[in-house]
Amino acid sequence: MTPIRFAAAAATLALFAAPFAAHAAPPAITAAIADTGRPAADLAKDASRKPAEVIEFARIKPGETVMDIWPGSGYWTRLFSDVVGPTGKVYSYIPAEIADFKGDPVGVIKKLATEPGRGNVVEVSDPLASPPPPQFEGVLDVAFTFENYHDTYDPFMKGADVAGFNRAVFKLLKHGGYYVVIDHAAPAGSGLSETNHNHRIDPATARAEIEKAGFVFDGESKVLANPDDPRTALVFDPSIKGKTDRFAYRFRKP
Repeated sequence: MTPIRFAAAAATLALFAAPFAAHAAPPAITAAIADTGRPAADLAKDASRKPAEVIEFARIKPGETVMDIWPGSGYWTRLFSDVVGPTGKVYSYIPAEIADFKGDPVGVIKKLATEPGRGNVVEVSDPLASPPPPQFEGVLDVAFTFENYHDTYDPFMKGADVAGFNRAVFKLLKHGGYYVVIDHAAPAGSGLSETNHNHRIDPATARAEIEKAGFVFDGESKVLANPDDPRTALVFDPSIKGKTDRFAYRFRKP
């Protein structure tokens, strides 16, 4: 095939292929997911958690200051650390109410912060609803919590003030900053009845609580939705684990 015919064929193929091309995430997100320093355990969660779509929905960008609330093993903290880069910062926040849990959640994040390239990660552990010190008010671009908002109501949280927690997040964020909440959906109208039983929460209840703190609903993503989940099983049940119907809400501080 002559160069001219080859070029024409390639252009035609591109024309037909373009509508079906996969969505390309911003370079910083793509690079974060491809980081060879990510543990194998994190990589194994990618298919279920869809990090490219989730981080783009959260609108996290290089140079920003982000809080990963209830970070667990640090899956999102590592990704956010790469996305915001050396000019950004990630506060990995462990509620003091769970600091003594088996597995040493505070120690896990302290160790993570010593990994190569994680100098922008800061471990924080305070009671859930603690008002932020004045110097920390209005510093965050994004506050993010994944599959743990419902836990703030569980007995092991010792009656923590969830409304106070949402108000504290509001104070921490800059004007125009985002609060992203992703969690396992409970049946509509169930309110808080499933938070401890099945580790789920009614999306409408979560939204109403957060808006009451002063936030404006800014959008939702269906990337983690599963309409085949009846929303009635324990999220750790093998039949649904990793495949629950999860809502993803983004709120903005006016």
